[in-house]
Amino acid sequence: MRTDPYEVLGVAREADEAQVKKAFRRLARELHPDVNAHDPGAEEKFKEAASAYEILSDPERRATYDRYGHDGLRTGGQEPDFGAFGSVSDLFDAFFGAASAGGGGGGGGIFGFGGRGPAQGADAQAPVEIDLAEAATGVSTEVDIEVVDRCERCSGNGAEPGTPIHTCERCGGAGALRASARTPFGQVVRQVECDVCGGEGKVPEQPCERCAGRGREVSRRSLSVDVPAGIADGQRIRVTGRGHAGEAGARAGDLYLLVAVRADERFVRDGDDLVTVVDVAAPLAALGIELAAPTLDGDVEVEIEPGTQPGETITLRGRGMAVLQRPGRRGDLRVIVNVVVPRRLTREQRDLARRLADSITEENLRSDESLLGKLKRALHV
Repeated sequence: MRTDPYEVLGVAREADEAQVKKAFRRLARELHPDVNAHDPGAEEKFKEAASAYEILSDPERRATYDRYGHDGLRTGGQEPDFGAFGSVSDLFDAFFGAASAGGGGGGGGIFGFGGRGPAQGADAQAPVEIDLAEAATGVSTEVDIEVVDRCERCSGNGAEPGTPIHTCERCGGAGALRASARTPFGQVVRQVECDVCGGEGKVPEQPCERCAGRGREVSRRSLSVDVPAGIADGQRIRVTGRGHAGEAGARAGDLYLLVAVRADERFVRDGDDLVTVVDVAAPLAALGIELAAPTLDGDVEVEIEPGTQPGETITLRGRGMAVLQRPGRRGDLRVIVNVVVPRRLTREQRDLARRLADSITEENLRSDESLLGKLKRALHV
């Protein structure tokens, strides 16, 4: 059902031209696509407001509407058509962006739109998989990537080697075509990319056989990449200018390498620290012992103090991961003591265990640790 343009703009029927224009500008700015990205109906609302202004800003159309309504406009061939402008962003730029850039303009102004020029190449992405030890020290690795690259046969100009390149006849070398449409501010001229030369203004007489005149082709290449020390799983490395090639010599996009760090069964990473576990038999934890603990630089001896309890942690300073972008800095290695109660004892071992159990006194079990401390240690919090 068609809506009344007076109601759409919120003006009285006796409103003059200035009031109509002011009401439309206020409403149009409220419906700007940047402000209403969350509203899928903003585009239609803007077009409805523009259509209402198109009617009320023209004395002839307004008089026809006042006498015959929308039917009169339709039969008289005076209905506005904004289809040529596509999205609400294009419409808004036509009404406001070009006007402000050109120092304003009245109802009969003509606004021009510049061409976009050759497009920059798109960014590319590729995976990189490394070991935890390589992540700790940094590594140089080879990465195979597939990107759109400049055609080697035609050097990117799209022409078969040795054949001429002519000025595009359709756009006269401008690389763009003009399309016009009527708007509330008069006739608007919109510049669009030439559909023959793709905006380059030139057309090869004989397109390159390898790239079919596009000047670019898909290729695979190997790239040496330096992975910095301390990088974590899921982080990205940006390699500037190594993405997809741009159009007509425009700048290439960037390459983003998504780093995957393979799990190491010896360690769990916690930020810049590493965590590992050593198993200690309960009698040895009671007596104390030296055991080998793994590190990124090889095994080291750690001392298990007599009476060490389950879950106690021994911290080895500077034995963890390198700190990203902090040369010379490393995290710590936390060695968690897992006190293991022996199973499947022999008869002799059971006899020895009974003799030990019978000899245990309250003094052997006494601890200065609070109940809360015991619970935290048991729950690893």
